[in-house]
Amino acid sequence: MSAHPTGERRAVVLVSGGLDSATTLALAAEAGFATYALSVDYGQRHRVELDAARRVAAGGGAREHRIMRVDLAGIGGSALTDASIAVPEQPTAGIPVTYVPARNTLMLSLALGWAEVLGAQAIYVGVNAIDYSGYPDCRPEFIAAFAALARLATRAGVEGTAIAIEAPLVHLSKAEVIRTGTRLGVDYAQTVSCYQPDGEGRACGRCDACRLRREGFAAAGLADPTRYA
Repeated sequence: MSAHPTGERRAVVLVSGGLDSATTLALAAEAGFATYALSVDYGQRHRVELDAARRVAAGGGAREHRIMRVDLAGIGGSALTDASIAVPEQPTAGIPVTYVPARNTLMLSLALGWAEVLGAQAIYVGVNAIDYSGYPDCRPEFIAAFAALARLATRAGVEGTAIAIEAPLVHLSKAEVIRTGTRLGVDYAQTVSCYQPDGEGRACGRCDACRLRREGFAAAGLADPTRYA
């Protein structure tokens, strides 16, 4: 796809309010894109992540930030949307109950629609296949499959100007993600990664997301700015 008539290159960036998406937003800006941040209010229990997403989008210089509503709590089946399912505080075998069915597929689909309207060249998503919880929709194979879908399902793709699906963190360790974001000036104190933060956004320090985040800062040799309850 050619640049927008104004000459700028645009990217839609999925921003959850967490460490990975904040880094992804910074990488999209470094690549020369005018960034348009998209967050999804999907009925998540940890609502404070949407407040974090607003901070991340503002701090990362997004041209616009939209929050779209999709009721994944209506589907259920995940500890992140159903309060009756406990968030595990120890590593578990297999795909954990914090997996939200079809979440990344739906979020990327929303981003794809907005990207077409914006005339954007790319969609950036902060999925990671190394230091993650085993989610099937965080793998390179999924990103490649969605990119193929995007070429088939959009006017942009049919006209030969397919929107690229960029996952710049997919092969990085959490420590590498943190070092990258630190180099780009990301303020990780503004982010929330915890699966069960309190009402003030303080992390539990026990869930899988907290463990990966804490170990990432330790491996990167950097101070962890997370506020713990």
